[in-house]
Amino acid sequence: MKIAFAGLKHGHIFVLYEMAKNHPEYEIVGAFEGEKTYRKQAESKGVRCNYQSYDALLSDTQVEVIALGGAYGERGEMAKRALLAGKHVIADKPLCTKKAELDEIRAAAKKSGKCVSVMLTMRYEPKMIAAKKLFESGALGEINNVSFGGQHPLQYGRRPDWYFEKEMHGGLFNDIAIHGIDALSYAFDLTVEKVNAARLWNCFAKEETGFCDSGQLMLTAESGAGILADVSYAIPDGVEFALPYYWQFYIWGTKGVLSFALNEKESTYYLVGDKEPHILEEEPAPNYLDDFLRMVRGESGVILPMQEALSSTEKTLAIQELAERFDGGVSV
Repeated sequence: MKIAFAGLKHGHIFVLYEMAKNHPEYEIVGAFEGEKTYRKQAESKGVRCNYQSYDALLSDTQVEVIALGGAYGERGEMAKRALLAGKHVIADKPLCTKKAELDEIRAAAKKSGKCVSVMLTMRYEPKMIAAKKLFESGALGEINNVSFGGQHPLQYGRRPDWYFEKEMHGGLFNDIAIHGIDALSYAFDLTVEKVNAARLWNCFAKEETGFCDSGQLMLTAESGAGILADVSYAIPDGVEFALPYYWQFYIWGTKGVLSFALNEKESTYYLVGDKEPHILEEEPAPNYLDDFLRMVRGESGVILPMQEALSSTEKTLAIQELAERFDGGVSV
Protein backbone atom coordinates (compact mmCIF):
# COMPACT_ATOMS: atom_id res chain seq x y z
CA MET A 1 0.00 0.00 0.00
CA LYS A 2 1.39 3.39 -1.00
CA ILE A 3 0.88 5.84 1.85
CA ALA A 4 1.44 9.60 2.10
CA PHE A 5 1.36 11.82 5.18
CA ALA A 6 -0.47 15.13 5.45
CA GLY A 7 -0.29 17.42 8.46
CA LEU A 8 2.78 17.00 10.65
CA LYS A 9 1.90 19.06 13.71
CA HIS A 10 1.53 16.37 16.39
CA GLY A 11 4.10 13.87 17.60
CA HIS A 12 1.80 10.86 17.19
CA ILE A 13 2.06 11.08 13.41
CA PHE A 14 5.80 10.39 13.55
CA VAL A 15 5.15 7.16 15.46
CA LEU A 16 2.89 6.07 12.59
CA TYR A 17 5.48 7.24 10.08
CA GLU A 18 8.13 4.98 11.63
CA MET A 19 5.69 2.08 11.74
CA ALA A 20 4.90 2.48 8.05
CA LYS A 21 8.57 2.91 7.15
CA ASN A 22 9.41 -0.41 8.80
CA HIS A 23 6.37 -2.31 7.55
CA PRO A 24 6.96 -4.64 4.58
CA GLU A 25 3.52 -3.98 3.04
CA TYR A 26 3.61 -0.17 3.05
CA GLU A 27 5.60 2.23 0.91
CA ILE A 28 5.85 5.89 1.96
CA VAL A 29 5.68 8.07 -1.13
CA GLY A 30 5.95 11.46 0.56
CA ALA A 31 4.38 14.04 2.82
CA PHE A 32 2.85 17.52 2.97
CA GLU A 33 2.88 20.16 5.70
CA GLY A 34 1.80 23.69 4.85
CA GLU A 35 3.46 25.58 7.71
CA LYS A 36 7.18 26.15 7.41
CA THR A 37 8.02 25.64 11.10
CA TYR A 38 6.36 22.25 11.28
CA ARG A 39 7.68 21.25 7.88
CA LYS A 40 11.25 21.90 9.05
CA GLN A 41 10.65 19.94 12.24
CA ALA A 42 9.35 17.01 10.22
CA GLU A 43 12.28 17.13 7.81
CA SER A 44 14.68 17.08 10.76
CA LYS A 45 13.08 13.73 11.70
CA GLY A 46 13.76 12.34 8.24
CA VAL A 47 10.34 13.00 6.69
CA ARG A 48 10.45 13.87 2.98
CA CYS A 49 7.97 16.71 2.38
CA ASN A 50 7.83 16.46 -1.40
CA TYR A 51 4.29 17.78 -1.99
CA GLN A 52 3.86 21.52 -2.41
CA SER A 53 0.17 21.50 -1.54
CA TYR A 54 -2.53 19.21 -0.20
CA ASP A 55 -4.22 19.40 -3.61
CA ALA A 56 -1.05 18.03 -5.20
CA LEU A 57 -1.03 15.11 -2.76
CA LEU A 58 -4.72 14.37 -3.39
CA SER A 59 -4.20 14.39 -7.15
CA ASP A 60 -1.33 11.89 -7.00
CA THR A 61 -2.93 8.72 -8.35
CA GLN A 62 -0.29 6.42 -6.86
CA VAL A 63 -1.31 7.37 -3.29
CA GLU A 64 -3.73 4.82 -1.82
CA VAL A 65 -3.71 5.87 1.87
CA ILE A 66 -3.38 9.28 3.50
CA ALA A 67 -2.26 9.53 7.13
CA LEU A 68 -3.40 12.71 8.91
CA GLY A 69 -1.55 14.32 11.82
CA GLY A 70 -2.21 18.05 11.62
CA ALA A 71 -3.78 20.25 14.27
CA TYR A 72 -6.98 18.62 15.47
CA GLY A 73 -9.16 21.34 13.97
CA GLU A 74 -7.66 20.75 10.51
CA ARG A 75 -8.29 17.02 10.29
CA GLY A 76 -12.01 16.80 9.61
CA GLU A 77 -11.94 18.70 6.34
CA MET A 78 -8.73 17.00 5.24
CA ALA A 79 -10.21 13.56 5.93
CA LYS A 80 -13.37 14.33 3.96
CA ARG A 81 -11.39 15.61 0.98
CA ALA A 82 -9.08 12.59 1.02
CA LEU A 83 -12.00 10.15 0.98
CA LEU A 84 -13.71 12.00 -1.86
CA ALA A 85 -10.41 11.90 -3.76
CA GLY A 86 -10.52 8.11 -3.55
CA LYS A 87 -7.99 7.60 -0.77
CA HIS A 88 -8.25 5.52 2.38
CA VAL A 89 -7.61 7.55 5.55
CA ILE A 90 -5.74 6.87 8.78
CA ALA A 91 -5.95 9.74 11.27
CA ASP A 92 -4.34 10.32 14.61
CA LYS A 93 -7.04 10.85 17.20
CA PRO A 94 -9.15 12.89 17.27
CA LEU A 95 -10.41 12.48 13.73
CA CYS A 96 -12.27 15.78 13.91
CA THR A 97 -13.58 18.31 16.44
CA LYS A 98 -17.24 18.76 15.43
CA LYS A 99 -20.20 16.43 14.91
CA ALA A 100 -20.99 18.11 11.58
CA GLU A 101 -17.50 17.19 10.35
CA LEU A 102 -18.01 13.58 11.41
CA ASP A 103 -21.28 13.46 9.48
CA GLU A 104 -19.48 14.70 6.37
CA ILE A 105 -16.70 12.12 6.81
CA ARG A 106 -19.26 9.31 7.12
CA ALA A 107 -21.02 10.51 3.97
CA ALA A 108 -17.72 10.79 2.08
CA ALA A 109 -16.68 7.27 3.09
CA LYS A 110 -20.02 5.89 1.95
CA LYS A 111 -19.87 7.75 -1.36
CA SER A 112 -16.28 6.77 -2.14
CA GLY A 113 -16.35 3.25 -0.73
CA LYS A 114 -13.05 3.98 1.03
CA CYS A 115 -12.09 3.20 4.62
CA VAL A 116 -11.31 5.63 7.43
CA SER A 117 -9.58 4.66 10.65
CA VAL A 118 -8.43 6.42 13.81
CA MET A 119 -5.32 5.63 15.84
CA LEU A 120 -7.22 4.21 18.80
CA THR A 121 -4.14 2.24 19.68
CA MET A 122 -5.25 1.07 23.13
CA ARG A 123 -7.09 -1.79 21.42
CA TYR A 124 -3.69 -3.17 20.46
CA GLU A 125 -2.19 -3.09 23.95
CA PRO A 126 -1.41 -6.61 25.29
CA LYS A 127 -3.08 -5.79 28.61
CA MET A 128 -6.28 -4.62 26.94
CA ILE A 129 -6.48 -7.68 24.72
CA ALA A 130 -5.90 -9.95 27.74
CA ALA A 131 -8.58 -8.07 29.70
CA LYS A 132 -11.02 -8.58 26.82
CA LYS A 133 -10.35 -12.33 26.80
CA LEU A 134 -10.87 -12.53 30.57
CA PHE A 135 -14.21 -10.69 30.30
CA GLU A 136 -15.38 -12.82 27.39
CA SER A 137 -14.58 -15.98 29.37
CA GLY A 138 -17.30 -14.95 31.83
CA ALA A 139 -14.89 -15.00 34.79
CA LEU A 140 -15.78 -11.45 35.89
CA GLY A 141 -19.52 -11.88 35.41
CA GLU A 142 -21.54 -8.84 34.38
CA ILE A 143 -19.64 -5.54 34.59
CA ASN A 144 -21.35 -3.10 36.91
CA ASN A 145 -18.76 -0.48 37.93
CA VAL A 146 -15.81 0.93 36.01
CA SER A 147 -13.34 3.70 36.73
CA PHE A 148 -10.34 4.78 34.70
CA GLY A 149 -7.68 7.43 34.90
CA GLY A 150 -6.28 8.77 31.66
CA GLN A 151 -4.23 11.61 33.14
CA HIS A 152 -1.52 13.08 30.89
CA PRO A 153 1.41 15.46 31.32
CA LEU A 154 0.69 19.03 30.26
CA GLN A 155 4.22 19.62 28.89
CA TYR A 156 3.57 23.36 28.70
CA GLY A 157 6.22 25.08 26.60
CA ARG A 158 6.86 21.90 24.64
CA ARG A 159 3.43 21.39 23.13
CA PRO A 160 2.75 23.34 19.93
CA ASP A 161 0.99 26.71 20.20
CA TRP A 162 -2.12 25.48 18.35
CA TYR A 163 -2.79 23.09 21.23
CA PHE A 164 -4.11 25.97 23.32
CA GLU A 165 -6.37 27.38 20.59
CA LYS A 166 -9.97 26.24 21.14
CA GLU A 167 -10.83 25.88 17.46
CA MET A 168 -7.68 23.85 16.82
CA HIS A 169 -7.65 21.64 19.94
CA GLY A 170 -11.34 20.83 20.21
CA GLY A 171 -11.45 19.99 23.90
CA LEU A 172 -9.99 17.73 26.58
CA PHE A 173 -12.54 14.93 26.35
CA ASN A 174 -12.23 14.73 22.57
CA ASP A 175 -8.45 14.65 22.89
CA ILE A 176 -7.96 12.09 25.69
CA ALA A 177 -11.21 10.47 26.89
CA ILE A 178 -11.82 8.88 23.49
CA HIS A 179 -9.14 6.26 24.24
CA GLY A 180 -10.87 5.12 27.42
CA ILE A 181 -14.36 5.22 25.94
CA ASP A 182 -13.25 3.19 22.94
CA ALA A 183 -11.32 0.70 25.09
CA LEU A 184 -14.35 0.01 27.31
CA SER A 185 -16.49 -0.57 24.24
CA TYR A 186 -13.91 -2.94 22.75
CA ALA A 187 -12.87 -4.96 25.79
CA PHE A 188 -16.00 -4.99 27.97
CA ASP A 189 -18.88 -4.26 25.58
CA LEU A 190 -19.66 -1.03 27.44
CA THR A 191 -21.18 1.57 25.11
CA VAL A 192 -21.94 4.98 26.59
CA GLU A 193 -25.66 5.74 26.66
CA LYS A 194 -25.97 8.69 29.04
CA VAL A 195 -23.82 11.50 30.39
CA ASN A 196 -24.76 12.03 34.04
CA ALA A 197 -22.05 14.59 34.73
CA ALA A 198 -19.16 16.13 32.84
CA ARG A 199 -16.94 18.87 34.20
CA LEU A 200 -14.13 20.85 32.55
CA TRP A 201 -11.95 23.44 34.25
CA ASN A 202 -8.54 25.11 34.25
CA CYS A 203 -5.95 24.33 36.94
CA PHE A 204 -2.45 23.58 35.68
CA ALA A 205 -2.11 25.79 32.59
CA LYS A 206 -2.15 29.08 34.46
CA GLU A 207 -0.79 30.96 31.43
CA GLU A 208 -3.73 29.69 29.33
CA THR A 209 -6.79 30.45 31.44
CA GLY A 210 -9.17 29.63 28.59
CA PHE A 211 -7.73 26.13 28.20
CA CYS A 212 -9.57 23.47 30.22
CA ASP A 213 -6.81 21.10 31.31
CA SER A 214 -8.88 19.18 33.87
CA GLY A 215 -11.91 17.00 33.19
CA GLN A 216 -14.02 14.37 34.93
CA LEU A 217 -16.92 12.24 33.74
CA MET A 218 -19.80 10.23 35.18
CA LEU A 219 -21.43 8.05 32.51
CA THR A 220 -23.98 5.26 32.21
CA ALA A 221 -23.44 2.43 29.72
CA GLU A 222 -26.24 0.84 27.71
CA SER A 223 -25.99 -2.18 30.00
CA GLY A 224 -26.63 0.02 33.04
CA ALA A 225 -23.03 -0.10 34.28
CA GLY A 226 -21.61 3.06 35.80
CA ILE A 227 -18.41 4.67 34.48
CA LEU A 228 -16.25 7.23 36.31
CA ALA A 229 -13.25 8.84 34.61
CA ASP A 230 -10.60 11.52 35.05
CA VAL A 231 -8.59 12.60 31.99
CA SER A 232 -6.85 15.71 33.31
CA TYR A 233 -3.43 17.03 32.31
CA ALA A 234 -2.30 16.37 35.86
CA ILE A 235 0.80 14.13 35.60
CA PRO A 236 3.77 16.00 37.12
CA ASP A 237 6.63 17.23 34.97
CA GLY A 238 9.55 14.82 35.07
CA VAL A 239 7.81 11.46 35.45
CA GLU A 240 5.35 12.16 32.62
CA PHE A 241 4.55 9.11 30.45
CA ALA A 242 6.67 6.84 32.66
CA LEU A 243 4.16 7.12 35.50
CA PRO A 244 3.45 3.53 36.63
CA TYR A 245 -0.31 4.04 36.73
CA TYR A 246 -0.60 5.82 33.39
CA TRP A 247 -3.96 4.74 31.93
CA GLN A 248 -5.23 2.81 34.94
CA PHE A 249 -8.47 0.79 34.87
CA TYR A 250 -10.59 -0.81 37.59
CA ILE A 251 -13.29 -3.18 36.32
CA TRP A 252 -15.81 -4.47 38.87
CA GLY A 253 -18.07 -7.38 37.88
CA THR A 254 -20.61 -9.56 39.65
CA LYS A 255 -18.02 -12.35 39.95
CA GLY A 256 -14.74 -10.48 40.33
CA VAL A 257 -12.59 -7.36 39.94
CA LEU A 258 -9.74 -6.59 37.53
CA SER A 259 -7.08 -3.91 37.94
CA PHE A 260 -4.52 -2.95 35.34
CA ALA A 261 -2.48 -0.02 34.06
CA LEU A 262 -0.54 0.16 30.81
CA ASN A 263 2.82 0.83 32.48
CA GLU A 264 2.47 -1.65 35.33
CA LYS A 265 4.39 -4.90 34.98
CA GLU A 266 1.53 -7.16 36.07
CA SER A 267 -2.26 -6.98 36.01
CA THR A 268 -4.24 -8.74 38.73
CA TYR A 269 -7.77 -9.92 39.28
CA TYR A 270 -9.75 -11.47 42.13
CA LEU A 271 -12.76 -13.73 41.69
CA VAL A 272 -15.45 -14.60 44.23
CA GLY A 273 -13.90 -16.74 46.98
CA ASP A 274 -10.29 -15.70 46.23
CA LYS A 275 -7.92 -14.52 48.94
CA GLU A 276 -4.93 -14.25 46.59
CA PRO A 277 -4.83 -12.51 43.21
CA HIS A 278 -4.60 -14.12 39.79
CA ILE A 279 -2.07 -12.69 37.31
CA LEU A 280 -3.57 -11.73 33.96
CA GLU A 281 -1.71 -13.62 31.24
CA GLU A 282 -0.72 -11.46 28.27
CA GLU A 283 0.03 -12.36 24.66
CA PRO A 284 1.94 -10.51 21.92
CA ALA A 285 -0.08 -7.62 20.52
CA PRO A 286 -1.19 -7.43 16.88
CA ASN A 287 0.06 -4.64 14.63
CA TYR A 288 -2.17 -1.63 13.98
CA LEU A 289 -1.15 -1.32 10.32
CA ASP A 290 -1.73 -5.03 9.73
CA ASP A 291 -5.24 -4.57 11.10
CA PHE A 292 -5.88 -1.59 8.83
CA LEU A 293 -4.84 -3.67 5.82
CA ARG A 294 -7.32 -6.37 6.80
CA MET A 295 -10.08 -3.79 6.89
CA VAL A 296 -9.14 -2.32 3.50
CA ARG A 297 -9.06 -5.81 1.98
CA GLY A 298 -12.43 -6.74 3.47
CA GLU A 299 -10.99 -9.55 5.57
CA SER A 300 -12.45 -10.88 8.82
CA GLY A 301 -11.07 -10.48 12.33
CA VAL A 302 -10.55 -6.71 12.17
CA ILE A 303 -9.84 -5.35 15.66
CA LEU A 304 -10.91 -1.78 14.86
CA PRO A 305 -13.70 -1.78 12.23
CA MET A 306 -14.49 1.58 10.67
CA GLN A 307 -17.96 1.81 12.19
CA GLU A 308 -16.54 1.31 15.70
CA ALA A 309 -13.87 3.98 15.23
CA LEU A 310 -16.54 6.42 14.05
CA SER A 311 -18.92 5.43 16.86
CA SER A 312 -16.29 6.09 19.55
CA THR A 313 -15.56 9.44 17.89
CA GLU A 314 -19.26 10.31 17.89
CA LYS A 315 -19.77 9.36 21.55
CA THR A 316 -16.81 11.47 22.65
CA LEU A 317 -17.78 14.47 20.53
CA ALA A 318 -21.23 14.39 22.11
CA ILE A 319 -19.73 14.44 25.62
CA GLN A 320 -17.41 17.32 24.72
CA GLU A 321 -20.17 19.38 23.14
CA LEU A 322 -22.51 18.79 26.09
CA ALA A 323 -19.92 19.92 28.63
CA GLU A 324 -19.10 23.04 26.60
CA ARG A 325 -22.76 23.91 26.09
CA PHE A 326 -23.19 24.16 29.84
CA ASP A 327 -20.07 26.29 30.30
CA GLY A 328 -17.67 23.61 31.47
CA GLY A 329 -19.98 21.40 33.52
CA VAL A 330 -23.27 19.54 33.24
CA SER A 331 -25.21 17.35 35.62
CA VAL A 332 -28.30 15.59 34.30
